[in-house]
Amino acid sequence: MAITMKSLANALLILCLLAASCEAKGLGRHAPAAISPRRTAPRRDPNEKVFNVLQYGAKPGGKQDSALSFIRAWRAACNYRGTARLLIPMGTFLIGATIFQGPCLGPVPIKVQIAGTLKAVPDPSMYEEDFWILFEKINGLLVTGTGTVDGQGNAVWKYNDGGSRFPSSIKFNHVANGIIRQITSVNPMGFHISIVLSQNIRAKNLHITAPATSPNTDGIHISQSSVVKVSRSVISTGDDCVAIIQGSTDVSVKKVTCGPGHGFRNADNGVRIKTWGGSPPSQASNILFQDIIMDNVKRPIIIDQTYGSKSNSPSRVKISDVRYINIRGTSASEVGVDLKCSEAVPCEKLYFSNINLKYYGPKKLPFTSTCTNAKVNYVGNQFPPPCR
Repeated sequence: MAITMKSLANALLILCLLAASCEAKGLGRHAPAAISPRRTAPRRDPNEKVFNVLQYGAKPGGKQDSALSFIRAWRAACNYRGTARLLIPMGTFLIGATIFQGPCLGPVPIKVQIAGTLKAVPDPSMYEEDFWILFEKINGLLVTGTGTVDGQGNAVWKYNDGGSRFPSSIKFNHVANGIIRQITSVNPMGFHISIVLSQNIRAKNLHITAPATSPNTDGIHISQSSVVKVSRSVISTGDDCVAIIQGSTDVSVKKVTCGPGHGFRNADNGVRIKTWGGSPPSQASNILFQDIIMDNVKRPIIIDQTYGSKSNSPSRVKISDVRYINIRGTSASEVGVDLKCSEAVPCEKLYFSNINLKYYGPKKLPFTSTCTNAKVNYVGNQFPPPCR
C-alpha cells in the first residue's frame, strides 16, 4: 500500500490511516510486506563515550522518580565534544516529565539507547505541557534500542473528558535529521509519538500498542513538519494510526500495519481526510492512497469537511488531486465510499482506480458510494459502484 501526501496547508486535519504504505512523494508501488526482523546492532565507534544514567543517580526498580538523573546524564552527553551515547540500561525506571534539549556540542548524531523499560508517573497534574519525554532543538539525533516506553495511560484515561490533552509519551520538537527506531511504546496517556516543527525525521521498526478503547492515543502525530518517513512498524491503538496535521509536507508512510483504532483492521475509519466546518482558507493536494487492504472497516474511504464542528459555515479548505488506487478488502457498513466535500470549495480532481471492496455487514443492504460537492473520475473496476 502506498499513500502519498505532498502538500498540506494550514487548517486541514488529514488522517493517514493505513495498513502497508503511505507515501508523500511519487507513485511507487509497494505490496504489503511483513515486518522485517531486527538487525544486529552495528559495531560501535571505539571513540564513543557512553553516559549511563545509573552513573548519574538513576534508580531501577520503578519506585523512585529518576527524571533529574536522566536529565543530568543527557546534559553531560550533549555537552561532550566527542561522539556520545546516552544509555538507559536494562531495568525499570520511573520518570516524570523529562526534557532532552539541545543544541549539543559533539558530532552528529547524538545517540540515545533505551534498553530498559521507562514508566511514566501516572498523574496528569504532574505534566504542565503536552509531553512526557521531550527531545528539543537537536540537529542529529538517534533514539534506538529494544526497550519499552510505558505511559501508564490506563491509570489516567478515565479522566479524559474529550476536551483534555494528555501528554504524548515521546515528542520531537524542533528536531532536524532525527531517527527513532526499534522502540516499543505502550499505553500512552496521550499520543504515543508526536513530531512537531521538525525536519527530516525517520520513524521505523516501531511497535506501538494501546487498547482499542483508549482515548486520543494517536500512534504517530505529525504537524508542521517536513520530510517525515514512517516505515516497517506495527501500530495498534485507540485512535489514529498516523495523523498528518496542518503545515506538514512530504510525508511518507510505508509498510505499516494498523488496527484496531482508526486504521485498516477492525477499525472505524480506513483512509480519511477531514476538515473542520468553518475552517479558514487553505489547501490539501497531491495525495495518494495506493495498494491498501481493508479488513472489516466501518468507513473504508471517507472525506469529511464538516468534522467535529457546530459551525454553520462551510470549510474553506480546498481538497484536490487526491488519488485512490488499488484499494480492496471488506467494509463493515453499507457505504464504502463517503465523500462529503465543502459547498464553498468543492473537491476537485478526485481519482478512483480499481476499488474492490465488499460489504459484510449484518444486514443485506445495497453497497453504495455517496458524493457531495465532489468531482470524481473513475478508471477500472469500481465496487461499490461509483457516484453518478
